[in-house]
Amino acid sequence: MTKWDKRDDMLVHTDEPFNAEPPTPALAERLTTPLDAFYSRNHGPIPRVDPAAWRLEVDGLVERPARLSLEELRSRFPAHEVIATLQCAGNRRAELIEVRDIPGEDPWRSGAVSTASWTGARLSDVLSEAGLRPEAAHVAFGAPDMVREADPPQPYGGSIPVAKATADEVLLAWAMNGHPLPAVHGAPLRAIVPGWIGARSVKWLDRVTAQAEPSGGYFQAVAYRMLPPDADPSRCGPGSGIPLGPVALTCDILRPEHGSRVPPGPTEITGYAFAGDGRGVARVDVSPDAGRTWTQAKLDAPASPWAWQHWRTTLVLPEGEAEIVARAWDGAGATHPESPAALWNPRGYANTSWGRLRLTCRR
Repeated sequence: MTKWDKRDDMLVHTDEPFNAEPPTPALAERLTTPLDAFYSRNHGPIPRVDPAAWRLEVDGLVERPARLSLEELRSRFPAHEVIATLQCAGNRRAELIEVRDIPGEDPWRSGAVSTASWTGARLSDVLSEAGLRPEAAHVAFGAPDMVREADPPQPYGGSIPVAKATADEVLLAWAMNGHPLPAVHGAPLRAIVPGWIGARSVKWLDRVTAQAEPSGGYFQAVAYRMLPPDADPSRCGPGSGIPLGPVALTCDILRPEHGSRVPPGPTEITGYAFAGDGRGVARVDVSPDAGRTWTQAKLDAPASPWAWQHWRTTLVLPEGEAEIVARAWDGAGATHPESPAALWNPRGYANTSWGRLRLTCRR
């Protein structure tokens, strides 16, 4: 095992803050991702929080502000379990960097997406006990991890609209895949906002604030916003661009690994498709020849409205170089863009172009 009990073959983009992703075949093995393979995205050093001294502050536009220990959370609120996929907004940024450079951003490949079974209290139950006031329109999350990329440095945070915060699927989670939440994934408590970009599932959560406006913090007002292709991020102030929330329809190939060598003939291709915020995936098509011809893949039934769906098909590949592509369709008959060139943006977010796999077929 490497740092933070991760697999030895994790691709580590930075040690501090720790940012790492697994090889894609590790994501194809099961519906839920093992803890040692789950991607890790951080903006500052991972804090060491004493669970005994930790408290969650619930404040802002509530009638009864609260200060809760982990034991009080677990004893006063029913535990719920949600299977949910988390995806970094920068997943597959490396493909956008191939179109045009994106300085200062980690070149995530295809592994910044993982799925777990999360256990915790519903945020809606906590807000209800606190007496959420009618004028509250957003719920902000606060955490102690200090982020140097903000100027001046500030603790990490973000917010979601009240309509999402009070939905049954949003949790204050203390367990992951049946195990206590690891430090690298936010122990003792983290928010889980299924169907939304991973940045909104704030780790090491220590404050929940009901308020009239979205969070004014750096990671809500400046970062994680979709800028136009011609924008200069260094000149864009708070509120520029489109704030990222629900994950757009996406599809990718997990196995075989990109660039690998396989024998000619029948080859099983596996991957996942995901439509955030509870939208379903209706179909996945796979092409053995860069999109000239297509075959329909077998698509697994969803484990929950908030989880990816694995798919698989067998293609007969001739000797030589092969470019395999995959695309998904949602229940409204919509699909996603063919090329990352159509999606390039100056921070490298939301690459939802067709999944692509290049193989060498040789005996």
